[in-house]
Amino acid sequence: GVVKRWNAGRTPTSHGGGPVHRHAGSMGSSTDPSRIFPGKIGAGHMGVEQVTVQNLDVVKVDPELNMIVVRGAIPGPKGGIVYLKNSVKKFVRKGPATPTISTNPQKRSARG
Repeated sequence: GVVKRWNAGRTPTSHGGGPVHRHAGSMGSSTDPSRIFPGKIGAGHMGVEQVTVQNLDVVKVDPELNMIVVRGAIPGPKGGIVYLKNSVKKFVRKGPATPTISTNPQKRSARG
């Protein structure tokens, strides 16, 4: 429904709200323009999108067990098809930040 797919609000649960608490509610005006504009949120198919996860580390390849060990999360169900390819964007690991000391004598870090 629209509540899960589009994060739509629910109708009131009391004061005669009826059994339609997770429905879409009003869709638009009546006589003019006499239609619903394109892009209006509604219920429909949700999920099964192709997802690309970048820069995961291949830890080990075991041809005997026909297994590739990857560090990181892989989306999809167990037993699903996974395509591996070289990364286009290179990930640069940054070291720890170096502390900076101000040369301004008014700042506490410059007083020593």
